[in-house]
Amino acid sequence: MEYKVKDVPVYYEIHGSGLPVVMIHGWSVDHRLMKGCMEPVFQSLHTPWQRIYFDLPGMGKTKGQPWINGTDQMLDVILAFIDAILPNQHFVLAGESYGGYLARGVIKAREPLVDGLLLICPTAIQETRLDNVPALQVIEKDEVFLNSLSERDRQVLTGINVVQNKRVWERFEQEVLPGLEAADYAFLENILGQNVPYQVNVDQIAKPYRQPTLFVMGRQDSVVGYHDQWQLIENFSRASFVILDRAGHNLQIEQDVLFTAMVKEWLDRVHAEKIK
Repeated sequence: MEYKVKDVPVYYEIHGSGLPVVMIHGWSVDHRLMKGCMEPVFQSLHTPWQRIYFDLPGMGKTKGQPWINGTDQMLDVILAFIDAILPNQHFVLAGESYGGYLARGVIKAREPLVDGLLLICPTAIQETRLDNVPALQVIEKDEVFLNSLSERDRQVLTGINVVQNKRVWERFEQEVLPGLEAADYAFLENILGQNVPYQVNVDQIAKPYRQPTLFVMGRQDSVVGYHDQWQLIENFSRASFVILDRAGHNLQIEQDVLFTAMVKEWLDRVHAEKIK
């Protein structure tokens, strides 16, 4: 399906019914990353949830436009999309990487409507994103399997993942790689990439966000790290903050069992608050 925000037809999918959960993927991937890690969680739950996946402009099936020349404009697209799809409705929010940065913008703009927040390897402070990230540290490498891949596939798998085996590759190939291949890098680098930090600090808020929240970070995440995110914890009075070993920026794949368990626990907390 598509919903047009100005001249941008936003591609989206809706699955199930119940309390809506809006999923915001990260930079240069698309909705398949969030769908791949979140659908297994919801399939095993007894409580009803409506899942809304969409492609950000310049990524997946949503085209970028020159006026989306920074994160403030990207947030405007997201807010217009949410307001149209879920007019005056409460919803839950999940954001991954750059999507976690965008999600905090949604919280600042629509805080009374957001009943829970999940942040998966979120970008912390965009201006200093790379200052405290660890170097890429490979925890597990299946050399025999890696040698069976093409040079191109081997490079994309080993460039970011800290667990490099067949299981991780099969999911990476289905959930991450298609978005990377579909992205409009000219738009991302030359237009959106010119003004990535918000014009106003998104993490300067008048009061803490008081709904159930989960931060889940990778100990070996060489893209956003885990250190700077701790500076945000006091903004979320109901937050769990988890750093997983043997996990990089694709922890939802590398530590999928723990990821699923933690997200289920977070959704249970959100549901418990709704039925009080």
